[in-house]
Amino acid sequence: MICQNDATGSDEGGSSGSFRPVLHTFLCAGSVLAHRYVSCVNGAQKVRARAGRCGSLLSSPPVLRRVSDPPSSAHVSVRWKCPCTPDVDQLFGAYGASPGPGPGPGPGRSTARPPAKLPEDEPDADGYESDDCTALGTLDFSLLYDQENNALHCTISKAKGLKPMDHNGLADPYVKLHLLPGASKANKLRTKTLRNTLNPTWNETLTYYGITDEDMIRKTLRISVCDEDKFRHNEFIGETRVPLKKLKPNHTKTFSICLEKQLPVDKTEDKSLEERGRILISLKYSSQKQGLLVGIVRCAHLAAMDANGYSDPYVKTYLKPDVDKKSKHKTAVKKKTLNPEFNEEFCYEIKHGDLAKKTLEITVWDYDIGKSNDFIGGVVLGINAKGERLKHWFDCLKNKDKRIERWHTLTNELPGAVLSD
Repeated sequence: MICQNDATGSDEGGSSGSFRPVLHTFLCAGSVLAHRYVSCVNGAQKVRARAGRCGSLLSSPPVLRRVSDPPSSAHVSVRWKCPCTPDVDQLFGAYGASPGPGPGPGPGRSTARPPAKLPEDEPDADGYESDDCTALGTLDFSLLYDQENNALHCTISKAKGLKPMDHNGLADPYVKLHLLPGASKANKLRTKTLRNTLNPTWNETLTYYGITDEDMIRKTLRISVCDEDKFRHNEFIGETRVPLKKLKPNHTKTFSICLEKQLPVDKTEDKSLEERGRILISLKYSSQKQGLLVGIVRCAHLAAMDANGYSDPYVKTYLKPDVDKKSKHKTAVKKKTLNPEFNEEFCYEIKHGDLAKKTLEITVWDYDIGKSNDFIGGVVLGINAKGERLKHWFDCLKNKDKRIERWHTLTNELPGAVLSD
């Protein structure tokens, strides 16, 4: 509303005539202020009912702000601004609604916008909610380290939602185990194959024998699920890896994991330490016989040397240095097996004090008719050995007349040994 005075009339005094238009102007402005104040209070009460936020703001007195400098004429335009207006705008913005277009930013008006709503947490791409979990399937299994018997029991229970590998939309899955590091087939075990299924149930236990505490610290179990094909190479579906140091001795740990894509195998391993199986050896220094009793108990997971997938193993032992070449002993040959049991014992007549200067060399061979026998693997016990091999030798020297039995890993090379039969 704009009030305008007719300037044609005048009083006797010039000052009285000029005061009248100004008085009319401020009276009209006061009417406008009163009208807008009532409207603002009513609007604030409605907003207070919805959000309860403007009560404290209305306690401050109204503020007059001039939008622009008054024009040169007597016409005056006054706009009153409620102190609660910026907060009301923000309130509506917070609820995703706009009270309508208003004047642009100006002095005293906040231009800040409420923060945008954060998106919900997304599945971790590196976790079990990855695409691999959906595409490759899941596997349930359990692991038990029998410390007393040096055995690692791996029970493969079942798989779900495996990736289809055949033309019929199904697969012929089996599970393969592999101890890392170790590139030899002697470290590999596998389940039976189940035909035409994406949800196989095996309930099959595979056991590694000859597992030592040292193995439990440095070894990792690789578990792979593969699809068997009769007329071409078997296909890889997915895998997982479990560091054995995560297991507690004599305590079964159950896993339910998502299969992952094939991970690269460390090719920097020293091939001279390629594992070729395990051997169980007993040592005892007999005071009665004045000699060292060496027992060859059994072998496990030997490398296959023959075309039929087996070997015909036997074991040779030497106590070195052997000046007279009389320290060689040899077990019987066990036909067509990778897990032979020998249970044979040999005696080396030697003074107890001389054992600290000796080295016991044990090698395993595959017997062949009509050609040279194949070296499978060997192990050396003595003062220059390391780890479990050194500990076994020292325990024998410290404990006379006590039979000490330990598993050892066979490797494909022995330092300073002549690997020919």
